[in-house]
Amino acid sequence: MALHRSLPLPEQGDLTRGFPDRNCLLQYLRQEFPAAAAIDGQLSPVIGGRKAAELALRRVDPLAYGRSRNFLKGAVTQLSPYIRHGLLGLAELKQWLVDQKRPWRDQEKLISELAWRDFWQRVWQQIGDGIWQNIEELKTGHSAESYGDSLPLDLRNGETKLACIDAFQRQLVNTGWLHNHARLWLAAYVVHWRRVRWQMGARWFLQHLIDADPASNNLSWQWVASCFSAKPYVFNRANLEKYAGDSFCRSCAMANSCPFDGSYEQIQGQLFIPIQPIQPIQPNTNKLNDNKLRAENSNLANHNLGKEKLVKPLLWIHQESLGPANPLWRAWPEAPGLFVFDRGGIEHGQIGLKRLGFVYESLLELPLVLRNGDPVLEIQAFAKRCGCDGVLTQAPLDPHLKRIIAALQQQLPVVEVACEPFVDLPSPPQLQRFTKFWKLAEPLLREQFINE
Repeated sequence: MALHRSLPLPEQGDLTRGFPDRNCLLQYLRQEFPAAAAIDGQLSPVIGGRKAAELALRRVDPLAYGRSRNFLKGAVTQLSPYIRHGLLGLAELKQWLVDQKRPWRDQEKLISELAWRDFWQRVWQQIGDGIWQNIEELKTGHSAESYGDSLPLDLRNGETKLACIDAFQRQLVNTGWLHNHARLWLAAYVVHWRRVRWQMGARWFLQHLIDADPASNNLSWQWVASCFSAKPYVFNRANLEKYAGDSFCRSCAMANSCPFDGSYEQIQGQLFIPIQPIQPIQPNTNKLNDNKLRAENSNLANHNLGKEKLVKPLLWIHQESLGPANPLWRAWPEAPGLFVFDRGGIEHGQIGLKRLGFVYESLLELPLVLRNGDPVLEIQAFAKRCGCDGVLTQAPLDPHLKRIIAALQQQLPVVEVACEPFVDLPSPPQLQRFTKFWKLAEPLLREQFINE
C-alpha cells in the first residue's frame, strides 16, 4: 500500500515518526508510554505493518492449514494481528483465497475460520460491552459467584510447575502471540481447574496479545467457560500430547500427579456438578437484528465517503483501520490524517508495550500525525490546526470508539464509512451459535469460489 500525502507542519506533542532501528523505537516507546512498558517492556518478534502482513500472507498454505492447524507446530497463518488492526481485511482475504483458484475443499477450513471471526464481530456489533457479561448461564454446575476475581500469582508469573501451562504463559508474555489451541488449553485451565472468572483471563490476554481483539478473545473465553456454548471446554493429557507432543510432559515436575490425566468423563466428573441441560438463550441486551445492522452499514456506505457533507475533512484512523480495507485512504488522498493513542486507556493498564509497539510500527508506514492524549480533545484540536470542517472515519466495532464518535459529534460532524462485508447474508443469522450462522454463510461463500 503506497500512500503519498503531505503531513502538516509538526507541532509540539506530535510523536516521533523516524527511527533508525527497532531498538531505538523500543527505547522511545518505553519513555513515551511507561504504563504500557510496566506490563511488558519489550517489542514482539512479530513485525507490524502492511508490508509484514503481505509477507505473512504469501506464506499461507490453505491446504496445509486445514490439515495441521490444531497442532502447535502446524501450518497456522499467524495473520490474526494483521486482521485485528485492519492491515488485512476479511473481504480482502476471502478474495485472495478465491484468486488462488484452488478447490473449495482445499480452502474450506481456512474460510470457515475467517467466518468465525466475522461471526464474533457480528455478535460484538449487536451486544457491544455485553461481551463482558455472561451471555448464557454457565453449564458447569457452579454458580457464577463461586469463581475467583483475580488471577493467581503463580499463574500470572508462570510458576504453576505445570510445564505446559508455564510455557504458554511465557509465550504469551514474551511474544504477544499464542497458537489458538494453546489459548484454549490455557483458558480452560484458568476457568475450570483454577476456578477463576473468565473475565479475569480475558483481560490478561488483552493486555499481552498483539492481536487483542475483544470480540474473538472474550467470546472464545465464554465458549470455553460454557456461557456461550452448549458445554464447558476441557482437555486432557492425551489431547495435549497428541497436538503438542510429549516435550512438556517429559520435563514437567508434575508429570506423576498431572491434573490433566484421565478420560474426559473422569475430568468432567472432577471439575463439574451434573446439571440438567440448559436451553441456549439469546444475548440479554439491546440487540440489533442483522437486517437492521445491514441497513445501518448500507447507510454508512452511502454517505459517498463524506463528499456530500464535508469540504475539508480530517481522516481519523483508529486501531481497527490501519490497512487499505479502510475505504477512505484513496477517496481522500489530500486529507490530513491523525491517529491518537488513548492515554487514559493505556495508563489504566489496558495494553502492554508489545501490542502498542505493533500498532506504532504499523503506523510508521502511514502518512499520519501521531498523538498521545484524549482522543476527543486531540481530534478537535487537529481539526482546528488543519482548518477541517469535520471528521471521516471507518465505522468501528469497538463501543469505546463509538463513544468517542458520539462525543466528537457534539462539536464536529462525523461521517462513518463501512468496509466491504466478509459475506452479505440475505436473511438475519441466528447468532446464538456459529453452526446456525455458518449454515447461511457457507453456501454463499462456496458459490463465490465455484463462480470464479
